[in-house]
Amino acid sequence: MIRVVLFGTAVVLAVELFSLTVDRRSFLLLASGVAVALVLIGFLVWLAPAPESGDKEQVDLSPVESLQRWRVRTETMLSWSDGTRGEWDRHLRPILAREFQMATGHKQSKDRAAFHESGKVLFGPELWPWVDPMNVSYADRSAAGPGREALEVILERLEKL
Repeated sequence: MIRVVLFGTAVVLAVELFSLTVDRRSFLLLASGVAVALVLIGFLVWLAPAPESGDKEQVDLSPVESLQRWRVRTETMLSWSDGTRGEWDRHLRPILAREFQMATGHKQSKDRAAFHESGKVLFGPELWPWVDPMNVSYADRSAAGPGREALEVILERLEKL
């Protein structure tokens, strides 16, 4: 905003100096008025909100569209749960770990020991390795994942929080 004011003042002074050097004092008032008007128009354009582009997705979805999207996401998650460990590690583990962090309030970066202990208490030693964000295995990516039953139990325990 300061730049706009300084630029506008410089333009008005330049126009006035130009009209004085040309020695047309009658032109001075008209030229200064035009310069001030242009600066004000520029200032208004600068303050005006940017028009929304048509590329943005509409936020207001109908209930039917919302339900369809939710259903597709849920079916996709279920297919990943029946897949390999690589699919579980890539798609489900980050979602489950994020939900666990939000539900418990424990952040892994603050206290790893408390984070792991609360995970073991909530999920048990057999399910915690499937939620633990640090238990990603790159060697066993083609091995079978825990399956849909394990996902159901994990989600039920997260719901109880």
